[in-house]
Amino acid sequence: MNEKIALFGAGGKMGFRLSSNLLKSAAYRVSHVEVGEAGRKRLKDELGVDCVSVDAALDSADVVILAVPDTLIGKLSHEISPKLRAGTMVMTLDAAAPFAGHLPDRKDLTYFVAHPCHPLIFNDDPDTRARRDFFGGTFAKQSITSALMQGPDEAFDLGEDIAKVIYAPILRSYRLSVDQMALLEPGLSETVCATLLQVMREAMDETVKRGVPAEAARDFLLGHMNILSAVIFNEIPGAFSDACNKAIEFGKPRLMRDDWKQVFDHDEIAESIRRIT
Repeated sequence: MNEKIALFGAGGKMGFRLSSNLLKSAAYRVSHVEVGEAGRKRLKDELGVDCVSVDAALDSADVVILAVPDTLIGKLSHEISPKLRAGTMVMTLDAAAPFAGHLPDRKDLTYFVAHPCHPLIFNDDPDTRARRDFFGGTFAKQSITSALMQGPDEAFDLGEDIAKVIYAPILRSYRLSVDQMALLEPGLSETVCATLLQVMREAMDETVKRGVPAEAARDFLLGHMNILSAVIFNEIPGAFSDACNKAIEFGKPRLMRDDWKQVFDHDEIAESIRRIT
């Protein structure tokens, strides 16, 4: 390999992680672009990386990674599009902006999306550092999802290889469509999972308000999340008690609307992404 990567947002929260991991690979030459002074300083002080101008980064670039917020993807991609030669791969780290149609209408560019799954809850890695790496990309293995939105099919291998480098260490790699990635995020991970977890936290706080000691409530909830998740997701063989099943039977309609699965309808996903981007 030895393709040249132009990494935009290289000193940001996500961009810095990518910068760090790309430095560990000899397969790619990376030009770092960062507009924030603090980000440039961190890249220099912690990684020994000097940032370059936009034009220098894009000169002969084979891949452009946009490690910037979703709200900036459209503006930035249109600004740099005239400077990209045909065949250049533009990679985003989230499906939101591509799904919403914010990338330039250039059929001669390759559009690739790569997003991490983050380390699994069920992590039995003997390395304590891996068990405490909740985000991934440092010590804990994580799976990744990738989509080739447009471009020649053989381009997928390059995009996936870069994704494996920036999100390393890798557990599994899945090839999806952009629509499928949008179902997973914001649909599954944020609209459903993050929302219900927030409700669970509020429920725990409510038990504390009603007199349960805070540490006892936290230990009780997190402990039950552990065993209940292991059973629900088939991590271990088991079944809930009759009492638990009865609580679910009556609790679910109390907590959930009958039509809640409509959050996965295309129009609902599209509206959620519109708000994000």
